[in-house]
Amino acid sequence: MIDTNARDRAWVDQAVRIIDAEFTRSADTHLVPVELPGAPGISLYLKDESSHPTGSLKHRLGRSLFLYALCNGWIGPETTIVEASSGSTAVSESYFARMIGLPFVAVLPRGTSPEKIAAIEFHGGSCHQVDDPRSVRSEAQRLAQALGGHFMDQFTYAERATDWRGNNNIAQSIFDQMAQEAHPVPSHIVCGAGTGGTSATIGRYLRYRRLATRLCVADPEASVFHRHYADRTITEIAGAPSCVEGIGRLQLEPSFLPDVVDRMIAVPDAASLAAALRISRILGRPCGVSTGTNIWACATLIREMRAAGEQGSIVTLLCDDGRRYASTCFDAAWRDAHGFETTTHDAALDDIFTHPA
Repeated sequence: MIDTNARDRAWVDQAVRIIDAEFTRSADTHLVPVELPGAPGISLYLKDESSHPTGSLKHRLGRSLFLYALCNGWIGPETTIVEASSGSTAVSESYFARMIGLPFVAVLPRGTSPEKIAAIEFHGGSCHQVDDPRSVRSEAQRLAQALGGHFMDQFTYAERATDWRGNNNIAQSIFDQMAQEAHPVPSHIVCGAGTGGTSATIGRYLRYRRLATRLCVADPEASVFHRHYADRTITEIAGAPSCVEGIGRLQLEPSFLPDVVDRMIAVPDAASLAAALRISRILGRPCGVSTGTNIWACATLIREMRAAGEQGSIVTLLCDDGRRYASTCFDAAWRDAHGFETTTHDAALDDIFTHPA
C-alpha cells in the first residue's frame, strides 16, 4: 500500500527546498539615495523592491506565504492555489506556484491594469475578475472551495507569515544598508498598507530592536485604513476605490495592525500620480503609483523636519515598476479621462526636489 502521507511529506520537503533555493540565489534590493536640493541636511532613500524577479515588494510576501502554507500542511502536490489580489501579489504567487508545479488562480477587481494581468498569465496563472472590489476575498474563498484548492488569503496571513524579528526581512535589510550613511537610524520609515504585512513587519521590528525610528503609513485618501487609525470603530467605507493599486482598502483587513504604526498620512490620488511621475523623472525610470503615495508622504515629513531645523534621514519603498501602469496611470489620456489633474501637485513638490531660486 502507498503511504500517501510520506509521499506528500516528501513533496512538501522538495517544494520548501525549491523556494529556499530561490531565496538563497537572490540578491538584496538596492537602497537608492535621492537628492533633495530643497532640504539640505535631510536624506531620502528608496528601497528598490521593483528589482525582485517578479518586479515588486510582493515577491517577499509571495515567498513567505508559500512557505507558511507549506509548513502548515495546507498545500499538497495537487492543490490549486487561489488568491484575492489587486495584481502584484498574484504576479508573485503565480511565479512561486509554477516553481513548485501547482495551478494558480488570481481573483482580481475588474479594472486591474492589463500589464499586471499579462504578468500573472506569463507566470502561468489564470485570472478571474469581479465587478465589486469588495467581493474579491469572498469570491476567492468560494472559488477555492469549489476547486478543492487552497485560498492563500494574504489579507489574513501577511502579518504572520514573515519573521518580523529579522531573518533578512525588509526592515533588517534597510538598517543593514543604512549602517554607513550619515544618519544611519532614520527618523521615519514610510510605507503603504494593502494587506498590512509590510507595515506590521517594520513596526514590530522597530520595537523589537528598540529603535527611535517612527513608522509612517502613507494611505490613499479613499482608503479605510487611515480612518480606522483615527477611529477604531470605522471598519468599512462606501465609495469608489483609489486608483492606486496595491495599497488602501475599502474594508479593514486582518493583517493591518494600527497599534504598530506611529503616524498615517492620507494622500489624494492626484498627488500620488504626480509624485510617481516626478520620482520617475528623477530616477530616469518609471516607478509605480504606490511609490508616488510614499513620496508624497515623505515630502510632508521632510517639510516638517526642515521647519523644525532637524537633520536626518527618511527611508521609503519603491514598490514596483511603473511599466505595470503604462496603459493607465502613466498614460496622460487615461489620467485626463478619469479627471486627474497632476500639474498643481507636481508643482507643490518643487520646494523639495528642485534647487532654490
